[in-house]
Amino acid sequence: MPTNTLNDRTFQVNDEGFLTNRDEWSEELGADLAALIGIEMDEEHWAPIRFMREDSAKNGPTPTLRRMQTVGGFDIKELYRLYPGKPAKKMAWIAGLPKPVGCV
Repeated sequence: MPTNTLNDRTFQVNDEGFLTNRDEWSEELGADLAALIGIEMDEEHWAPIRFMREDSAKNGPTPTLRRMQTVGGFDIKELYRLYPGKPAKKMAWIAGLPKPVGCV
C-alpha cells in the first residue's frame, strides 16, 4: 500500500488515493484533503462528511448519493453545489472512506 504524508500526518492509501484505514482520519486531515481540491470546509460541508462516516461505521459501505438523500436527508443538488463535479467521490475522499460503489 502506498503511504502519503500531508502536513506531517502519514496515512495509507490505495492506488486511487483513498485512505485504507479509517482510523488514520481526523477532521484536520479531512480539511487538508479538501483544501487540495479547492474546497474550504465549513459546517455546511462537514454535515454530509460526518453523516458518511457515521453511516459507513454502522452499515459498512460508503453511502452513495441516493443513500445520502434518502437516509441522510441531503439534497443532491446542494451536494453538487458544495462538492462540484463528483460529489460522492470527493466527499468519500475527504471523509477518509473508500470510493462509493458505482463511482468511476
